[in-house]
Amino acid sequence: MSLITAGRRRIPQPELNETPYSIQVEHLSKRFGDFLAVDDITFSVRPGEVYGWLGPNGAGKTTTIRMLLGLLRPSAGSAHVLGYNSTTQAKIMQSQIGYMSQLFTLYNDLTARENIRFYGRTYGLSRLELKEREAEIIEMAGLKGRENRLTANLSGGWKQRLALGCAILHQPKVLFLDEPTAGVDPISRREFWGLIYAMAKKGVTILVTTHYMDEAELCQRVGFISQGKLLALDTPEQLKLTQMRGQVLEIFTSEPDHTLRALKAAQSSGRLPLDEVALYGAQIHIVVPSAQEYTPVIRQFLEGEGLPTPQIAWIAPTLEDVFISAVRN
Repeated sequence: MSLITAGRRRIPQPELNETPYSIQVEHLSKRFGDFLAVDDITFSVRPGEVYGWLGPNGAGKTTTIRMLLGLLRPSAGSAHVLGYNSTTQAKIMQSQIGYMSQLFTLYNDLTARENIRFYGRTYGLSRLELKEREAEIIEMAGLKGRENRLTANLSGGWKQRLALGCAILHQPKVLFLDEPTAGVDPISRREFWGLIYAMAKKGVTILVTTHYMDEAELCQRVGFISQGKLLALDTPEQLKLTQMRGQVLEIFTSEPDHTLRALKAAQSSGRLPLDEVALYGAQIHIVVPSAQEYTPVIRQFLEGEGLPTPQIAWIAPTLEDVFISAVRN
């Protein structure tokens, strides 16, 4: 073990265990009474990988992270982070991992700089280390000129960058981000993801949970989770090729609301074999067994309903189309 000096304290730091995976999970389950929150999931994450965990609220994403952090004991199975058992070696593991929860955990009555210093001392950084890391974090998060503002007065995007900076002060090897951009504007979200990939290029392994489809597209691999089950796991492109049931037609019409109602009614009654009917902006996506076969059928049906003749195009599925298909299979 190496030693880090923090004031007069000397804190033992475990050496990194040799393992081909930064995160390795085998048959992990968590039950709360009769409720099975996580159901027999197995996956692994390579060093330096940006791995996404995509699913709705209540799917089991946060429960999985809490088990990986050693904050919850699994009901069954095992989880290892950097080779350490998350259940039995959590304390020595935690000096090499970072965590940013979906709830804002910084102190609003402290300035950005004061929050950085507080968390740096909590992690046991020496005065010299903290001075160096403080400057690096302020630069990385784009907080220069804002470092002496009260955190309460920062915008949502700046708060998220500050929270990320505090989570990586101790330069962790693995970083867990639990819905880190919830409630943040699209531009700030994109900038935040730039920071994520900058860390990944330095070898940091990142597991991020999200319910934003555009964020899932940015991950190198994505796991679909629903009702505690891991439904699929692969790159976004491979998921689109392997997990989509049926083919997607995009409908352009001057009356999208009336068209949507007519298609949903036909789906409910069984008149048309539609797996999915959904509004995407001003267009409608429907999933049919065969795009070529059903394009004229859909057009004829809508004209028969007295609706304007639509433009219908066969398109590649979005990740949202694929996720919905996987959940319904």
